[in-house]
Parts: sequence; C-alpha cells; structure tokens
Amino acid sequence: MTEGRVLVHFGSERVSVHHLQSGELQLLAREQLPFGAGLTGVALADSVGEFCAGLKELTEAVDNKSTRVHATGVFQQLPQPEAATLVNSFYVDTGLYFNIVRPELERFYLDTGMSACCSSDMVEGLIRREFRTAVVCGSFQQSLGHIEGTITQLRETGTQVLSPRSTKIKPETEGTDFILFDYQDLLKNERDTWRHKYVHMDAFRQADAVVVCNPGGRVGSGTVFELGFMSALGKRVIFTEEPLGVSVSFPCEVGLGA
Repeated sequence: MTEGRVLVHFGSERVSVHHLQSGELQLLAREQLPFGAGLTGVALADSVGEFCAGLKELTEAVDNKSTRVHATGVFQQLPQPEAATLVNSFYVDTGLYFNIVRPELERFYLDTGMSACCSSDMVEGLIRREFRTAVVCGSFQQSLGHIEGTITQLRETGTQVLSPRSTKIKPETEGTDFILFDYQDLLKNERDTWRHKYVHMDAFRQADAVVVCNPGGRVGSGTVFELGFMSALGKRVIFTEEPLGVSVSFPCEVGLGA
C-alpha cells in the first residue's frame, strides 16, 4: 500500500491501522494491546514504537508525511512531563509524531463520526474534520499568497483560523519589515512589535494545531522563534512542506489532510 495516508490509533486496549485514500477508510489491522495503568512515558514509547516498527509490513512508507499516529485512553491520563517524554522518545525512535488527542477533541471526533456515518470509531470523525481551530504561521512578507491558500484550504474544511484572522494588509505597513493586517492597530514604537507577535503566538494555546506554511521548505527566523513557543506548549505542528535549514529537528508532521 503506497498511496494515500496511514492512520494509526492507539487506545487503552487496542490499536487500529487504517489506510485513507480518496476519503475512504480501509482497515489494515487491529490488535489488542492492553497498556494498563502505571506505565511511564518511556515504557509506553517502547511499546508503541515496537508496534510501529512493524507497520512496514502493511505499508511501504512510514514517515511523518504519510503516517499519522493518534492516541487516546490511557495516554490522555499521563502527566504532562510523562506525555512529553513519550512524544519525544517516540519521535527519536520512529521519526513520527505521537499525537495525544485531548478528551474534548476526541469527543468532537466521535460526535462527527456518529453524525456523518453512525460510526463510533474516532477515526471516522477525524477524517471528516481534523481541526476545530488552527493558527497559520509563516513569512507574511515572502509567503503571503501561500498563507492565504492554506487558510482557504483550512476554512473549506470548517476549521476556524484563530490567527491571522485576515490577510488584508494595512496599507501603511505594506513592504515594511513588520506587516500588519487590517484588524491590527498600528505600532506605538519599535518595541510594540513584540505585543503583536505575542498576541499571534498566544493563539497557539487555543488551537488544535499550528500549521506552518513554508513553500520550498524554507523556515524563516521569525517562524523558528515561534517554533520554540509551540514546542513548550506541546502543540501539534504541521508543516505544509518538508522543513529545510532547521538546525534541530523536532516532533512534527508534514502535509495537511488527515
């Protein structure tokens, strides 16, 4: 199986693997994997990593472009330090991002799947609307057209884009080093750029994911600065293209779409 995308869902008692192509799900495997209570992040990482090592028997490509890994159940109950250890260890071992779905987002997926096709499988809801909210990042000076396209793509799926809320440039700032949009007020002084930057980054907290628009793979210095904040929040990060020139690789995904 080489086309489409592979979706892996870890719950407390079982793991399922689906192949998604042209909006249709095909179940590739389902196994009982009782993790139980009391396992540490490292122990859980070893268990799920061992399973994912066998994915190549089901699909040729296992990477952060073609494979999405989601987890619920016991994984949602991990304390934040244990969850971070799991995500980081899993990434080092597999190169994949281990997305621990928050309970309220899991409920949204379940409700969406039930409404759409009377299914109680979370993945059925996930493929229909992956994000309720998102923030889009990138170079507003160099990649605004691509950012607008990404925002349009997200909104077409019903996703609310928290920031930027508009991409209509304030005329006074066009062509400058710090673009402002029509809903933002003008700078009081050069230090006021931090206030606008912080408001944009603060929206990460409310978003289901942060989408980094990086045509050609380029990641600008401003976006690299923001990536540190995303990582500190444990936020799901999705690049539109494989990132280039980033000195330290970190858990992320590449490409929109469930």
